[in-house]
Amino acid sequence: MNEQFPRIGVGVYVIKNGKVLLGRRKNSHGAGTWSSPGGKLELKETPLDCGVRETLEEAGVEVQNVRFLGFTNDLDTEDNTHWITLAYSADWKAGEARIMEPDKCSEWSWFAWDNLPEPLYLSTRNFVNSAYNPFNEI
Repeated sequence: MNEQFPRIGVGVYVIKNGKVLLGRRKNSHGAGTWSSPGGKLELKETPLDCGVRETLEEAGVEVQNVRFLGFTNDLDTEDNTHWITLAYSADWKAGEARIMEPDKCSEWSWFAWDNLPEPLYLSTRNFVNSAYNPFNEI
């Protein structure tokens, strides 16, 4: 992908029983890495609506109490991409995390924030390395 401008993505750190939901990506940018549910912002869609939609589409999970946390500036020189990723946290509302898009994700699992899997997807790694934390209230 050779973009001439940054794209906008949204990631949602879903919290349930003190753990956060992450999925292992496959067949796409960042295959084999772990990331929050999320995706690209569509034309005329609010970032909040994007995050809620992507979480349900990707993991079959409904969320509530969605809160904006911050953003990451994700430059990938290997793939020549540039994404601005808007990060949200949300409380789990309903649904069991499951593979909804088997061509994009191989598994979903819940992790303690201090025991995340490796390797992390670029935007997730940047988020973890920032001062943001999905368990902190804004």
